[in-house]
Formats: sequence, C-alpha cells, structure tokens
Amino acid sequence: MNKVIIMADVTAVAGTTPSSSTPAFFLPFNLPILSAFMAFALAQFLKIFTTWYKERKWDSKRMLDSGGMPSSHSATVSALAATIGIQEGTGSPVFAIAVVLACIVMYDASGVRLHAGRQAELLNQIVCELPPEHPLSNARPLRDSLGHTPFQVVAGGLLGYIVAFLMRNSN
Repeated sequence: MNKVIIMADVTAVAGTTPSSSTPAFFLPFNLPILSAFMAFALAQFLKIFTTWYKERKWDSKRMLDSGGMPSSHSATVSALAATIGIQEGTGSPVFAIAVVLACIVMYDASGVRLHAGRQAELLNQIVCELPPEHPLSNARPLRDSLGHTPFQVVAGGLLGYIVAFLMRNSN
C-alpha cells in the first residue's frame, strides 16, 4: 500500500500518470537528473586531461577525486538548475530552489572546501617535518585536493550549462 501512495505522489509532482506496465523501481525519463549526472561524469572525465595538461602525466585516479579542473560539483548543480529553467521556466519556484542550491554549492567549493584543502596541505607539511619518533610522524597524509579556485568553479558552471543546453536539444 505504501508503494502505491509514494508512486502516486511522485507522479503527481512530475505531472505524469502512473502506468500499470511500469514497475515501481523504474526511474522515469528525467532530463534534469540526466543532465546533472552527465555534467558530473563529463567533468570528472575531463580532469584526466586537465591534470595531464598541468602536470604532464596521465592519472586516471583523478576521475574519482574531488578538486581540480573543472569543478564537477559546479557542473552538476548548474546543469540541474539550467535544465529546470529550460523545462519549467525561470520564474518557477523549482528553478529558484535549484539556483539557490547551485550558488551555495559553488560558494562552498571555492570557499570553505578550498581553504580546508590548503589547511590540509600545511598540516601534511608539518607532519613530514616531525622527528621519526613522534607519534604522528607516521600518520596518513590528509587529502588536500578538496576545493576549487574560482576559475575552476566558473569552468564547471559553464560546462554544466553547456551540457543542459545540449541535452535539451537532444530531447
């Protein structure tokens, strides 16, 4: 009984009607989610090439890391907001929520997370300079690639918008 109620609520919000041939676990075609996931995947994939350009080495592990160029967080939320704006209109409350979410995520990526990464870098340097007998001298290094520069955030945001625009045209 709960599954039917949940399915009815989801379909009412999405503006569709439930189909008896559609199983409850099937995700309907949702362009904003697909655009967001596509932008995230593309941004993570591009990090391999931007890392090569900067460091002249191929590092496929960059696809799984946070930080770097372009910001996948920014690409994701900007694709989501742009696709919602395209579908629902820029005057809709859903678009307003998506834009506020995108602004918070982008601000956090270039602010709090960037500075946390810089602090981790300094702490790692301090630990490396400790004498070998110190209890923290063998501590695992902290991850220092957490945040993004403003340029990386803007690049991710533009990538997300481009993905949303292209996904709209493919629909």
